[in-house]
Amino acid sequence: MENILVATMNAIGMMLGLAFLGVGIGIGIMASKVAEAVGRNPETKADVVHSVMTILIVATMFLLFLFAFVFFLLFFNPLTI
Repeated sequence: MENILVATMNAIGMMLGLAFLGVGIGIGIMASKVAEAVGRNPETKADVVHSVMTILIVATMFLLFLFAFVFFLLFFNPLTI
């Protein structure tokens, strides 16, 4: 029983860590490309920012789904039944 809980906590930590690392790196790369695009063509700033906000909302939704899955594993762990 303890081994299952330890493995679950280890998996949760790795999932959250890798998810935030990936999202952080992705947002950083995207922000640099947005700055580059707006620097080259300032007239398209509104369109570029609108597209970026849509992508950020989708990434945030994926993180919220990850949190829902993590809380499911924490409180309703199917492996311990």
